[in-house]
Amino acid sequence: MLTLTENARTAVETLTSRAGLPEEGGLRIAEQDSGGFELALVAAPDPGDDTVTAGDAHVYVDPRASATLSDLELDVAPAEGGSQFMLARR
Repeated sequence: MLTLTENARTAVETLTSRAGLPEEGGLRIAEQDSGGFELALVAAPDPGDDTVTAGDAHVYVDPRASATLSDLELDVAPAEGGSQFMLARR
C-alpha cells in the first residue's frame, strides 16, 4: 500500500486544514484514463477507495490507482512557487 513521508503527512494536514475540510477530509489520488494521476482535496473518500492514514492526514486512493501505487511512497519536494507532490519507490 502507498506510504507517506513525514513531509507528505505534514503537507496533507496543512492543505486539508487550510481548505476547511472536515476531519475525514483528505487528499484523493485517482488514476486518469490518459495516464498519470489526478490529486484533489476531498471532504470524504469515494466508495471503494483505499485509505492511507498518517497522523491526522488522510490520503484516499481510487481502486484503479491502488495497485499501481502499492509499492510507492508519496513525498513533497520544493518547487518553483511552492511545493509539489511526487511518488518514489520505497
